[in-house]
Amino acid sequence: MRSEISRARRLVVKVGSALVTDNGNGLDRGFLAELARQIAALREDGREVLLVSSGAIAAGMQRLGWTARPRAMHALQAAAAVGQMGLAQAYESCFSQYGLKTAQILLTHDDLSDRLRYLNARSTLAALLELGVVPVINENDTVVTDEIRFGDNDTLGALVANLVEADALLILTDQAGLFTADPRKEPAATLVAERRADDPSLEAMAGGAGSGIARGGMLTKVRAAQRAARSGAHTLIASGRETDALPRLARGEALGTLLFAAATPLAARKQWLADHLQLAGSLILDAGAVQALASGKSLLPIGVTAVEGEFGRGEAVACRGPDGREIARGLVNYSSAEARRIARQPSSEIETLLGHLDEPELIHRNNLVLL
Repeated sequence: MRSEISRARRLVVKVGSALVTDNGNGLDRGFLAELARQIAALREDGREVLLVSSGAIAAGMQRLGWTARPRAMHALQAAAAVGQMGLAQAYESCFSQYGLKTAQILLTHDDLSDRLRYLNARSTLAALLELGVVPVINENDTVVTDEIRFGDNDTLGALVANLVEADALLILTDQAGLFTADPRKEPAATLVAERRADDPSLEAMAGGAGSGIARGGMLTKVRAAQRAARSGAHTLIASGRETDALPRLARGEALGTLLFAAATPLAARKQWLADHLQLAGSLILDAGAVQALASGKSLLPIGVTAVEGEFGRGEAVACRGPDGREIARGLVNYSSAEARRIARQPSSEIETLLGHLDEPELIHRNNLVLL
C-alpha cells in the first residue's frame, strides 16, 4: 500500500500548531523554512502540494504576550487576526527562497457546505495549482465562532483533500504516529504502521487533545483519515520533526502511520454531500425506505414518516432511520412544507396534493450518498 503513496501526484500537507509555533513559543521560523524546503523538493519531483497550516491563534497569542489560551471568543478571534498576519508573512518569505509563490486561503466549514462556494473554492485552488502557486489554507477563525470552539485543521485538511480530489493527506504532528495507546501514559504502546482508515478499532486507540496550544488530537486525525478516505485519499500521520519527513513519506518509506482508503472514490458531487457539515433539516424514514436506499434506490415520499426543520428545494438534508441514526444525506426535490404534504403518499399523488409534479422522487439516487 505504501507504493501507492509513491505514485501520488496531488498531496495535501497539514501541519499542527505545536510544530508551527514551537509548542506555543512563537512562530518557529526554522521549522517553517525546513517545511518550505521539503515542499519545494516535492514540487521538483512533480507533485502538486496544498498546505493546511494551523498556528494563527498560537502565533497571535505570542505576539500579544499571552501565555494561556483565552476562553473569550472575541479574544480568540483577535489572536487569530494578529497571528494570521505573521503566519502569512513567514510562509511567503520561506517559500520565496525556493522561487515559489504562496497564496493565503481562509476557509470556513460554511464555504464547503454551500454548493456554489464549494465550487468557487475548488476552482480557485485548481487555478492556483495550475499557476504553480502553493496554497496556504487555514480556517477563517476571525469571523466564524463555531470553528474555533469545535473545529480543527485535521478536519479541514480532510475536507480540502476531498475538495481537490487529492491522492493523499499527510498530517505532520509532534508525535511519531498513531500508537495502540497513549505512549506518554502507556510505555508498552506500539506504533500502528498501517491500517484501513475505516477500522473501527482506531478510535479506541486515539486520545484527546495533545496540548494546550493545539485544539486537535490523535482522535481528530483518525476521523480526518476516515473523511479523506471517502474520496479515495490515503492518510499518513508522522512526526514533523523527522528529517525529510515529507519526501520520505512521499517515497513510500515506512514512516509514521498509514491509514489507507479501501473504498472506490465517490463522484465529486457525492463527496460534497458526504462532507456537508451543515444540513438544513432531516427526513425520518421507515424501515422499507432504509432498505431501499441501501440497495441503491431513490427516496420516494411514501417512505418518509416525518420531516424535521425548514428547508427549500435543492437544499441538503439528512436521511434518518426509525432510530434517528443518519444513514444518508442528499439534495431534496421539494421544500419542507411540500415534503410534509406528500410524506407517506405514493408518487402518483404528488401532483394532486401539490398542484404540480417536479420529480417523482423526494431525493434522486444521483443526489444521495449513503454514510
